[in-house]
Amino acid sequence: MKTILVPYDFSEEAGYAFEFAKGLAEKTKNKLKLLHVIELPTPQSFNSYGEVGAFSNEGTQIFMIELIEKRKKQMAELQESLKDEPYKFETKIVFGNPFAGISKEITEIQADIVVMGSKGSSGLEEVLIGSNTEKVVRNAKCPVITIKSPVMPKDIQKVVFASDFNDVPQDVIKRLKAAVETIDAELHLVKINTPSMFESTRTSMEKIKDFVRDFDLNPTSTIVYNSATEEDGILEYAEDIDADMIAMSTHGRTGFLHLLSGSIAEDVVNAAKRPVWTMKSRK
Repeated sequence: MKTILVPYDFSEEAGYAFEFAKGLAEKTKNKLKLLHVIELPTPQSFNSYGEVGAFSNEGTQIFMIELIEKRKKQMAELQESLKDEPYKFETKIVFGNPFAGISKEITEIQADIVVMGSKGSSGLEEVLIGSNTEKVVRNAKCPVITIKSPVMPKDIQKVVFASDFNDVPQDVIKRLKAAVETIDAELHLVKINTPSMFESTRTSMEKIKDFVRDFDLNPTSTIVYNSATEEDGILEYAEDIDADMIAMSTHGRTGFLHLLSGSIAEDVVNAAKRPVWTMKSRK
């Protein structure tokens, strides 16, 4: 049985992701698993006033105990509320770093897709640390759908796949085709042309034509779209055709190389108001 994993932190955005995942599970009859990661304070933790050793404070310890019990109760209530659904539903609580906990769970259960909420990030916060969502998008071994507002699978009627159409991995397209077919949506292909990465329309359209043939696709439209940057172009085109979801592959680079090259997919995830489907294209 295939598994949909939802990292859940009880935020509004996580709630949107959970509702979307429930709709997807109901449609596919796939198992749905809700994961909550509790990040425990350490002796090196800082409280809101910047004092070291917050975990040694008795009040903090009591707060954490009460929080854990509260989360256990909430997860149990969710488990009970969905016991009669036509799909299998499970909940799990783990302790530690959220990104590490999510990554471990993806591997352990061999998740087929992750659906998670995102607030987005920008500026200094994005450069220094990024969000847990961004890290999952960059590193997950399966597709990730990021959700920022209320939406259901039945609402997804137009999917824009943005690419340069150079050496797109077969597994990415296989998963994308499956996703589009599952939600019964149109597929629109776009290549963004920018001043810094200019390519003639004829060359780009030939690449797209070969791509469609090689992967046996039946897109509703194919286009070369001009914009100042790839990120802007993807967002602008999705807005122009009133797309319901953006789909991309992400390179999965980390560390210094990631800082140098950045990731268009992660930038789009942060900036887009629409759901974004991503899949890592490199090991």
